[in-house]
Amino acid sequence: MWGMIATWRMALEGIVQASDALRQGATSARAVVDAVAEVEDFPFYKSVGYGGLPNEQGEVELDAAFMDGDTLAFGAVGNLIDIANPVRVAHALSRQRFNSLLVGAGAREWALSEGFAAKTMLTERATQHYRKRCRETIDRGLSPYDGHDTVGMIGLDKHGSMSVATSTSGLFMKRRGRLGDSPVIGSGFYCDSQIGAATATGVGEDLMKGCVSYEIVRRMENGMSPQRAADSVVLELEDKLMARFGRVGDLSVVCMNRDGEFGAATNIKTFSFVVAHEHLPPTVYLAERRDGQTCYTPADEQWMSDYAARIRAPIGEPHYD
Repeated sequence: MWGMIATWRMALEGIVQASDALRQGATSARAVVDAVAEVEDFPFYKSVGYGGLPNEQGEVELDAAFMDGDTLAFGAVGNLIDIANPVRVAHALSRQRFNSLLVGAGAREWALSEGFAAKTMLTERATQHYRKRCRETIDRGLSPYDGHDTVGMIGLDKHGSMSVATSTSGLFMKRRGRLGDSPVIGSGFYCDSQIGAATATGVGEDLMKGCVSYEIVRRMENGMSPQRAADSVVLELEDKLMARFGRVGDLSVVCMNRDGEFGAATNIKTFSFVVAHEHLPPTVYLAERRDGQTCYTPADEQWMSDYAARIRAPIGEPHYD
């Protein structure tokens, strides 16, 4: 049995290629790292990698992580500037016994010393998005903190090994040095090949309050199905934050157990995710919550067509309702 699951429609092309590799016997580590790198390289995805949206200083600070479910080794980078494919840097750091989580200038220095390529990650299109979002939010006295779609990818290979990887440019207009959940083990990702794996996307400041990825894996270990584990963790965290903090941001997760069974949960109107396994070709699902449970159906051709047109559309003037 092999399988993959990932957050957001943007993971589809990477999963298409990586699932072929898994079918032919590739490792889960290679599958998830290559698939996430595919997302990082595509300039139209403005929340990941090349073309990601910048912080309030106009810099693209990137976060990424990788975890090996066999050994529990992990590597992560935060606030990494102008290095291509931060997920590959994170993967390389997972092989280090110490210093496996690096941020800022130290992460960049290590990446360059190891031969990773320097690359200007801010594109003209991302700059146009940045200026448009400023006009839509800051210039109108509104909060700019929106747009934070992390790609999180889980892989299970034919040998029973599991891996997880994440990558994001983080919260739009974040302060320099801000970290969300994506490079934080237990919150943005967690993987144990003897149990399963989970990864999250949404408002990192809220996801970290629940250590959601570790908690989902823990519940799967205690016998919960992936779907029940995902739903229960998201719903309980949302209720807790509303009761004790007074508000809650976007919370979405995907998970898979060692048998290839998967789950997804969300508190937003529409959350897309991608799944592939030996009995299912790469498929985009649209998820929403109904009566405390997450329901999902395959995306239809119209939704897929609208998505492709939307991400490639020219950057126009903002429209106000």
